[in-house]
Amino acid sequence: MSTAKTTVIAILISLLCIGIGHAAENDTSVLTRPGSNSGPTVRQIDTTAERVAACAACHGKAGRATRDGFFPRIAGKPAGYLYNQLVNFREGRRQYPLMNAMVAHMSDAYLKEIAQYFADQQLPYPPAQPSAFSRATLEHGRGLVIHGDASRNIPACIACHGKNLTGATSNIPSLVGLPRDYLNAQFGAWKSGARHAAIPDCMAQISRALQPADIQAVSAWLASQPVPDDMTPASAASMKLPLDCGSAP
Repeated sequence: MSTAKTTVIAILISLLCIGIGHAAENDTSVLTRPGSNSGPTVRQIDTTAERVAACAACHGKAGRATRDGFFPRIAGKPAGYLYNQLVNFREGRRQYPLMNAMVAHMSDAYLKEIAQYFADQQLPYPPAQPSAFSRATLEHGRGLVIHGDASRNIPACIACHGKNLTGATSNIPSLVGLPRDYLNAQFGAWKSGARHAAIPDCMAQISRALQPADIQAVSAWLASQPVPDDMTPASAASMKLPLDCGSAP
């Protein structure tokens, strides 16, 4: 990351952290003008959208992602999932220095406010990018996503993330509309132990069972899929997860 971009992000982080104090205040506060008989004036407190401006530096305006290819879209993701990830960064279960520093001193209540803000951003997705991978690679990825591999105890992605891969309320994210580089990086982080989630960590278990060629194929196939017109997450109540998962009780 360039020095200029790092500096801009650092400045924006400081603006986000200002919101920690504001989040505990009421929507408005009353001030009195010294020496004035005109009575109190009302000062508007800043909005959540203003406080989370820092997030746009990496995740794009309102969390819709950028062309960077490494940072994920967070707009429209389930609030429970987003909150869990913010907590994971705060507690060190996920490692990315800018994120770890940003949320280190934020309360649960403020993290929930941030998560709900981005969950409410229902924005259009860009079209999927054509894949440069071979048909055989993409078909291998599709097979793992749709069917899994019972011989290796690898469940199908759709078993948890929904038949349309749009996620499940309120803690399981969608898998469509994500960059291939980001997907690869997350599989790698789980596989190596650099990323953790609440125990039992089902994604770490699955990632360790995947070979590098599996990860490449799954990431390539997912990134090439068109985003459904209806991105509503599936109802978790209608799903029986194939594994115990601490992030989706």
